[in-house]
Amino acid sequence: MIDRSLGDRVFNVVNYVLLSLICLIVLYPLLFVLSASVSNPEAVLRGEMWLIPNGFNMDSYVKIFQNKDILMGYGNTIVYTVAGTALNLVMTVCAAYPLSRRDFAGRGLITGMIVFTMFFSGGLIPTYLLIKNLSMLDTFWVMIIPNAVSVWNIIIMRTFFQQSIPGEIQEAAMIDGCSHFQTLFRVVLPLSMPIIAVMVLFYAVGHWNAYFNALIYLSSKDKFPLQLILRELLVQSDSGDFIKLTSEAGVRLKMSMEGLKYAVLVVANLPMLILYPFLQRYFVKGIMIGALKG
Repeated sequence: MIDRSLGDRVFNVVNYVLLSLICLIVLYPLLFVLSASVSNPEAVLRGEMWLIPNGFNMDSYVKIFQNKDILMGYGNTIVYTVAGTALNLVMTVCAAYPLSRRDFAGRGLITGMIVFTMFFSGGLIPTYLLIKNLSMLDTFWVMIIPNAVSVWNIIIMRTFFQQSIPGEIQEAAMIDGCSHFQTLFRVVLPLSMPIIAVMVLFYAVGHWNAYFNALIYLSSKDKFPLQLILRELLVQSDSGDFIKLTSEAGVRLKMSMEGLKYAVLVVANLPMLILYPFLQRYFVKGIMIGALKG
């Protein structure tokens, strides 16, 4: 056992207390939404539910899986996320790898041109006109092509290739007769699983939560992603649609919508919460240990 000084012990105690408070602050909204989704909606509206479910009611989840719009939006979001993340990953690797090579002529100029687009863009109206001229309005591709690559993620992956993968490994592969594509697929990518996992998580979460492009470019409801369906549910249900209803019917519908809101939030965020543990191991695995010998 290592003897720790009083200052070290106090430092550890303060760290544990602060991290515990941060953990509670982060977890409380998640636990509240989960508890509210299975609680009695009347208790939630009255503010009687704080953390522990008050009553038990699964009607909201039953309504979700009976609602064709929600299921359709869920399916659309899965398709947009899978296809978009795959394209994002391919485009990012194809841009980051050559920019990381010291023998690539003009990489500084190309990097500067790419970074320029991070700070200056045409704006929403020119972008809309471009999408319209490309005949992508109200199509599947309008949710994929405009966000095909992120400049910030290119820079992150390029930096990883430069700093985490020794140039000697790539040189050894070239000496053994590998082409640039073979070096990329057989050497660089297998050693880059941590950054690939990070990119998958970043892009997947971005596509899963995206709704602005759908709001601007999509007009057919059968193409709406889940987040746009959820937005309509959360916003339009509070827009005074209950004025024409009787008081009792309005209250009953209000309680039903309240439970449905929290249940949809749980269902909408569950895939991303499930995805993270599968990618977490790549963040802590020392994949480069022993990769370079001699």
